[in-house]
Amino acid sequence: MTRIFSGVTPSGHLTLGNYLGAIQRWVSVDQHQSPHQEDALFSIVDLHALTVEHEPARLRRLTRQTATLLLAAGLDPKVCTVFVQSHVDEHTRLSYVLECTATDGELRRMIQYREKSAKQQSVRVSLLTYPVLMAADILAYRTDEVPVGDDQAQHVELSRDLAVRFNQRYGHTFTVPRAVVPPVAARVMDLQEPASKMSKSASATTGIISLLDEPAVIRKKVMRAVTDSGSDVEYDRVERPGLANLLEILAACTGGEPAELAAGYDSYGAVKKDVAEAVVELLRPLQERHAALCADPGFLDAVLRDGAERARALARPTVDAAYRAIGLL
Repeated sequence: MTRIFSGVTPSGHLTLGNYLGAIQRWVSVDQHQSPHQEDALFSIVDLHALTVEHEPARLRRLTRQTATLLLAAGLDPKVCTVFVQSHVDEHTRLSYVLECTATDGELRRMIQYREKSAKQQSVRVSLLTYPVLMAADILAYRTDEVPVGDDQAQHVELSRDLAVRFNQRYGHTFTVPRAVVPPVAARVMDLQEPASKMSKSASATTGIISLLDEPAVIRKKVMRAVTDSGSDVEYDRVERPGLANLLEILAACTGGEPAELAAGYDSYGAVKKDVAEAVVELLRPLQERHAALCADPGFLDAVLRDGAERARALARPTVDAAYRAIGLL
């Protein structure tokens, strides 16, 4: 069977980009690839949120909100394993061993490290090393496939490199994973800054559609989205990135193709109106299920407790084997 692992950092409110780029695939495809709960693992990777300045109470709230939204989106704890990363000690146990396998140079080449460190006067060491923790998240479970947005593919490549290097030096221990990137809307862009992805940790939210935004807020944000010079509706990611982003969102919501959808419009306003309504209808059932789950917090507690127990049982043999292979008693 194919084992799948993916995770989401509770660094902000989940966005439409998170849903279309990753969560939707987790729900519709990935959790159903095996009849066993242990072969589809989805984690709220809260330790990754510690790499930047954060407020502890907000992190706890966002961790619960993120887990609730994953369940509301359709992840079924009867067919997959949903858990919080920090509840499973094997992640940090393995991370240090992999740090002893990684090199300073390959970590400093990580795109996200270069981008984030350039914007900060003081950079935490964890910002440099968290791709190794991400590798531990993946390798601890002998993962075969990692569904990710294209901006995370480089981190999966690091996981592959570390797995191969460790196996060659110390004996076969890890499965070498591969990244799986959705073909459409893998990277939804900010509605106000179409050169930047729609990020849950962005400081400005006018171009970000959060999964819990009310319909009126969604419509307002979409109608104010930046488009491009000219009036012809054409799908061109290079020359017309704002319009292309809207068409890709519409395609992801409706199941169409961006270029084919463009041919059916003669104005930007009409595109925006249909995008807004498509997003509202896409998120309506998710928001309703989220409200129902929030009314029963004990259910979420039980799901996360059971998920951590299953994850721990799966990861421990692999991490123990890595310790033995590298020479630890």
